[in-house]
Amino acid sequence: MALPDFSMRQLLEAGVHYGHQTARWNPRMGQYIYGDRNGIHILDLTQTVPLLDQALKTVRDTVAKGGRVLFVGTKRQAQKPIAEAAEKCAQYYMNHRWLGGTLTNWKTISQSIQRLKQIDETLASGAEGLTKKERLGMERDQAKLQASLGGIREMGGVPDLLFIIDVGKEDLAILEAQKLGIPVVAVVDTNCNPKGVTHVIPGNDDAARAISLYCDLVARAALDGMSAQLGAAGVDLGALEAAPVEEAVEEAVTEA
Repeated sequence: MALPDFSMRQLLEAGVHYGHQTARWNPRMGQYIYGDRNGIHILDLTQTVPLLDQALKTVRDTVAKGGRVLFVGTKRQAQKPIAEAAEKCAQYYMNHRWLGGTLTNWKTISQSIQRLKQIDETLASGAEGLTKKERLGMERDQAKLQASLGGIREMGGVPDLLFIIDVGKEDLAILEAQKLGIPVVAVVDTNCNPKGVTHVIPGNDDAARAISLYCDLVARAALDGMSAQLGAAGVDLGALEAAPVEEAVEEAVTEA
């Protein structure tokens, strides 16, 4: 495997260059703006290309060293691609709502994850001894916890890198990452403040095609890092074709 390739044409076709209305711009993004057309800011893709490439290298290198990447995108159009991309490369995600303290108060979050796992076990075993009302209450709790924590239930600790769609919406996640010194790779649109983002990807954070493209590239970069990690651990990379990623990772951990 290798770091995923992408072209300027792909970015153009996905609408990555379209920013927001000129009246809604953030001056801190001025250096990445090429100009405007019909009252809409146009991003300079000659800057986006190398910055996106650098961001993908960061993702790959983090995973190659055994690090965990947390995909974050809670806006409606990002929820599905964020979850699918994270699952594709055996990483983690939050796509429902950012829970305050997810990073800075991991101990409390861990307790909620344990509660989710206990509920799963109880319901899977038939919930014996529970009344219908108790069972319904438990199922409601399960649905809430699964929506909020399902994507990080196996993370086992704070991540080593965050990948974020829409820094305006996920400002709390960036603040928590800053406090803990966790690097942040993020797509930043013309109306957002890039403060706190370690690796800025200037681009449209609203268009479904653009979001899907970012998520796919980051997932493939993580998979490339995983294959480098497994290769360093002496795992037969041919096994990756035959076995699910999770099994291959478990095998690497067992042998290491």
